[in-house]
Amino acid sequence: MKYRSRTEIVAMILDAANGGATKTKIMYKAFLSYAQLKEYLSVLIENDLIEYIEGSEYKTTQKGLVFLKMNNEIEELLATPTRNYKTTSN
Repeated sequence: MKYRSRTEIVAMILDAANGGATKTKIMYKAFLSYAQLKEYLSVLIENDLIEYIEGSEYKTTQKGLVFLKMNNEIEELLATPTRNYKTTSN
């Protein structure tokens, strides 16, 4: 697996927890060790991007969903091939 930025890892965790997921499910979907997952979950909970719900599940918050949406939009912009635009001078 290629090197991933923290932002990419956070996005994978939030996506995995969208609708509710256990630590194990998030860990496998985000390709993280248990130790890594624990660190990320504490930071995400602290920043209100993910919440712990009854039944040992984690769920992406509204703020987390906004983060995911913005992250996806940025990825789309970066993936768009650049075009050579002609500039016109008057």
